[in-house]
Amino acid sequence: MKKALILLMSAALLVCSTSVFAADYQRTMIMAATANPTGSLHAVALEKFKEIVEKESEGKVRVNLFLGGSMGSEQANVKQLRDSEIHVSVLAAGNLTPFAPAATINILPYLFPKIDDAYTLLGNKEYVSELGDAVAAQSKTRPLGWLIGGYRVLTNSKHPVTKMDELDGLKIRVPKVRIQLDSFRAWGVEPHPLAWSETFNALQQGVADGQENPHSINQDQKFWEVQKYITDVHYMLWVGPLLVSEKWFQRLPENTKALVQKAATEACKYEWEWVAAQNQRALDNCIKHGMELNELTDEAEWMTKARALWPEYYEAIGGKEKIDKALAIIGQK
Repeated sequence: MKKALILLMSAALLVCSTSVFAADYQRTMIMAATANPTGSLHAVALEKFKEIVEKESEGKVRVNLFLGGSMGSEQANVKQLRDSEIHVSVLAAGNLTPFAPAATINILPYLFPKIDDAYTLLGNKEYVSELGDAVAAQSKTRPLGWLIGGYRVLTNSKHPVTKMDELDGLKIRVPKVRIQLDSFRAWGVEPHPLAWSETFNALQQGVADGQENPHSINQDQKFWEVQKYITDVHYMLWVGPLLVSEKWFQRLPENTKALVQKAATEACKYEWEWVAAQNQRALDNCIKHGMELNELTDEAEWMTKARALWPEYYEAIGGKEKIDKALAIIGQK
């Protein structure tokens, strides 16, 4: 009996010591950057990530934030992640696709007719994991979760746009992302690809007449100073990865690696809720500052022409079956 009791106590001590070891994080500094300012959805996600990491590690793992482009543009951040110059970043998916074509699936035009479809797909652990593996193999960076920032609505400084032919003559800034450039070309417009850091000045100086981004980003950038008209188009949700350096991530101790993944997942879910609450407020604020909201009368035509582009991207995303699987997850098949 006494021997059995000793064995039980020894086993209990082993479990306790293992638990203590699991929580005994190595002191680590994580460098996290975004090209976007304090108050943006990008910064909100990184701030929540920092909060979770530092709280759960009791300060042994710390996160140093670089906001507002202090570490360069979004594509520069991807390059820095590849070389482990920084460890974590948040950016628009379109700025990842030049390095990882597989990520294009999340920004196929009109993939998400309803925002709930995006919550379903990007909240599916298997889908996120499989896409993460594909992106990591291509880019040496890994998305641990995906942010949602609302639909990329069109703004311009010239006149209301309520139908496709009213795009004629407008110079629209579009990111240097093939799928977005092709979408506008499908609608009969030759877009103006510009870096994000150049966009406000281009709109201010008349180099570009318009651009497309969610209400929250239009508010963050105070685009009411250089734009007048908003068109409520639903061709693409702003989607962006919470991205880590693959080489750095895989070399982390297992408990730190698990903590980073947990913090990324929870930070993304937090950002979804935050954006949902902020999006209407952001639109109201844009209108308050003089912008005018217009609805499309022919959006079915926009959808038909944009979805006709999908076959051109089958190879980039890994085959038509990838789209079929994503559509099945969100219940469109």
